[in-house]
Amino acid sequence: MGQRMEPNRVALIVEDDFEVRGLAAALLEETDLKVVEASSAEEALDYLRLHSEEVAFLFADVRLPCLMDGLDLVRTVRLKWPWVRTVLTSGNPLDQREGDVPRDVRFMPKPWRALEVLMEAERAAQAYRQN
Repeated sequence: MGQRMEPNRVALIVEDDFEVRGLAAALLEETDLKVVEASSAEEALDYLRLHSEEVAFLFADVRLPCLMDGLDLVRTVRLKWPWVRTVLTSGNPLDQREGDVPRDVRFMPKPWRALEVLMEAERAAQAYRQN
């Protein structure tokens, strides 16, 4: 008889800047979450459509290429996959439109602090284990 396998818990990083995305990935690899990277909101949504049950943590930049930005992405995620703990980040202050960040989405200005990112990821992993 086989052992019950615990499903992968995923941290999904959405950042168009290759170096910043790599830094976030290296940081989150220190957690027990599997790291998946995306360079656009559309790419992240494609992943979520196929693997949403595995995603525990979404770490997304506000400014992203293509049609959707990070704010559009987190709003969609909060509606479709409300269990995903979500952090939105930006190097710029939020403008008026971005002031409508959902209440349960944490905003973290860049440069973010590694410890804060790790704490959010750990909270996501704990919440995922409880569900």
